[in-house]
Amino acid sequence: MSTQADRPLLIVLTGPTGIGKSALALTLAQKIGCSIVSADSRQVYKQIPIGTAAPSPADLAAVPHYFVGCRDVWEAYSAADYETDVLKLLPLLFREKTKQLLCGGSMMYVDAVCSGIDFIPSIPQELRSALWRRFETEGVEPLAEELFRVDPEYLKRIDPRNHKRIIHALEVFHASGKPYSSFHTHKSVKRPFDTLKICLTMEREQLYRRINQRVDLMMTQGLEEEARAVWPYRSLNALNTLGYKEMFAYFDGQITLDEAVDLIRRNSRHYARKQLAWWRRDPEMNFVKIREDASAMKIIEELLEAQSPT
Repeated sequence: MSTQADRPLLIVLTGPTGIGKSALALTLAQKIGCSIVSADSRQVYKQIPIGTAAPSPADLAAVPHYFVGCRDVWEAYSAADYETDVLKLLPLLFREKTKQLLCGGSMMYVDAVCSGIDFIPSIPQELRSALWRRFETEGVEPLAEELFRVDPEYLKRIDPRNHKRIIHALEVFHASGKPYSSFHTHKSVKRPFDTLKICLTMEREQLYRRINQRVDLMMTQGLEEEARAVWPYRSLNALNTLGYKEMFAYFDGQITLDEAVDLIRRNSRHYARKQLAWWRRDPEMNFVKIREDASAMKIIEELLEAQSPT
C-alpha cells in the first residue's frame, strides 16, 4: 500500500465467510467514528437477511451502514453498478471522516472499488432470466457448447462446469454482440484515496466449526421460511447463492432437509477456501489471524498507526 499525506484512507476488511468480519468491523468503526460500507453482493437484497447474515437492527442503529437491504432480489445489480454507487458515496463519507471502512467478502465487489473492473454492458433482465431457464431445463453442457462457438478463448480459461460464469459470458455476448473475453483489459484504475487491505484468517478447524455453527443459527432464525418466501424468484441470479439454492433443491423434493443443511455447510466451507485463495493472490493484502486473545484488533490498530503520516 502506498500512502500520501492528506489523502483519505479506505480500510478494507475482508476474509472468508463466517470468520466474524462484521463484528470486528463494528468495533473498528466505533473506534474510528466512521461508517461501514458493505461489500457483500447478497446483503444488498432486503428479502434475504438471514441467509446472508446481514447486520442486525441493533448493529445498523449503532453505526451507519451502506448497501445493506437496499435492493429487491428481482432488481439486477452488478459489481459494475456497485462500483459506480460506492465511488459516488465515498467522497461524501470522506468529508465527514478521512478514514472509512469497507467490509465484506465478495471478491469482485472489493476489487471493483479498489482497482476498478472492466466495463461490462448492462444485461436486460429478460435475457438473464431466459438463460437461467435454459440452464434449469437443459443443463450446463448446451450452454458451454454455445459459449465455445462464440467465445472459445474465455471457455478455455474457466471450468466448463461453472454454469454461473458460462451464463454471464453468454449474457454479455447476447447483450453486446461481442465476446465476453474482449471486455477484459485487467488494467488497474488509480483512485483518489489510499487503501489498507486486511484479510482475517483463522485456523481451519476453528473456521469450519464457526461456519457449521452459523448455518445452524440461520436455520434456528428461520432460513427455511425465508427461502420459501423467495422461492417463486428462484431463477434470479440474486438467489443462485449459498443457503438458497440448497433450500430450493429441498423444496423441489430432490433432497431432504437434513441433506440441504449439510450441503449448505459443505458449500460454505468450499466458498471460504475459494475466498482465501483469491486474497492470497493480492500482493497488497495484510493477513491478520483471529485468536482467542482479541489480538486481531491490536494488529489492525498497529497497521493503521504504521500508515499514518508522521
